[in-house]
Amino acid sequence: MTRKPVIEVRRSKRRRRTVSAYRDGERVVVLIPAQFSRAEEREWVDRMLERLAVREQRARRTDSELTARAQRLAARYLPDHPSAARPTSVRWVQNQNGRWGSCTPADGTIRISHRVQEMPDWVIDYVLLHELSHLVIANHSAAFWALVGRYPKSERARGYLEGVSAAAGLGITE
Repeated sequence: MTRKPVIEVRRSKRRRRTVSAYRDGERVVVLIPAQFSRAEEREWVDRMLERLAVREQRARRTDSELTARAQRLAARYLPDHPSAARPTSVRWVQNQNGRWGSCTPADGTIRISHRVQEMPDWVIDYVLLHELSHLVIANHSAAFWALVGRYPKSERARGYLEGVSAAAGLGITE
């Protein structure tokens, strides 16, 4: 049975509408506007606990889950390229700060930056399909982008990644 965390609610007169939460050891700190009623406080505490749980679940994503996801994507979007469905390894890495992902077609390895782990599933799928497409076409030619374009949310995901990079000052491009 999982224990319910200790919750500390901090009210702020400066805070008008936004609510945020973070984990501080065993405690969850929820920051709310001072004018919220007790009912609004309870509602927002529950909502923020749910959001934290989702965020923490994303952070716990494993290499084996990533590999299975890559295989599903390859089967769905690259069925005419069976080599893409068989990367030798797909894993999360901590040392990739200038790219969202990388692929070495010669040995079939795919590495995805840990920065992507907490992003929405459709963005992770895009990054994976991008790298899987490199197992078929090593460069960024028009034929490569045609493969990547099979993913219906590819443009949306590229925009998301560009926005994250710009907002965080990462300078990461494709």
